[in-house]
Amino acid sequence: MTGKAYLVGAGPGRADLISVRGLSLLRAADVVIYDRLIARELLGEVRPQAERIFVGKQGHRPSTMPQEEINALLVNRVHAGLEVVRLKGGDGFVFGRGGEECLALAAAGLPFEVVPGVSAAIAAPAYAGIPVTHRDLASAFVVVTGNEDPAKDDKSVDWSHLAQLPTLVVLMGARQVSNICESLLRHGRRPDCPAAAIGSATTRQQRVVCSTLADLPQAMAGAQIHAPAVLVFGDVVTLRERLDWFEPDEGGAGFVPLEQPFQ
Repeated sequence: MTGKAYLVGAGPGRADLISVRGLSLLRAADVVIYDRLIARELLGEVRPQAERIFVGKQGHRPSTMPQEEINALLVNRVHAGLEVVRLKGGDGFVFGRGGEECLALAAAGLPFEVVPGVSAAIAAPAYAGIPVTHRDLASAFVVVTGNEDPAKDDKSVDWSHLAQLPTLVVLMGARQVSNICESLLRHGRRPDCPAAAIGSATTRQQRVVCSTLADLPQAMAGAQIHAPAVLVFGDVVTLRERLDWFEPDEGGAGFVPLEQPFQ
């Protein structure tokens, strides 16, 4: 008997932003293989008898499990006839290596389903009161990874092109923020371009700082915003002053726990 894998996007951090489909599958899974950037409340939704396997990565530190082993683990558990939820932060197909894992399952002839998640690329700015598009300010936006050093010679991201776009959203860019800003400036983005950094988006620990392109690294340091953080560059950042709606509270206000968790 062959099982099935479900690549489930857990959303940008807040537990109740997972999809209804994703939550239903999580509650029924035989195995849950999960990453670091998911709401821990979601693990309370897993059946007590289900197997839980942590495979999270953190920045440039050694991985708990190399990607090749994660792929092999998925294949092994599905081949054994189990219903497997691969739980990923945000959306698994947005810089989440979900495509690699599905390719491994496809190569093994095993069934899988992709359950999209709310990507931090859109959710983090939204929770900071920053729409990534606006009819008067930006008719396009682009999302790039910030893991790549813009200063390296063989970079795959074209920063000269990105510097010209109305709205630029950078995921996983906290550690490279200085290099990212320097590269954008070098390729013609104006120094006073509005910029923002959103740390721990959608959670009770969310922090936001707005600055300019030239001053964003210093502003982030002053506000103690570290990874995980989303960077936004463009005139849409100026809308935060009027659209700042989310009020994180260490006491729990602004966070709605999932109802009826498994004990």
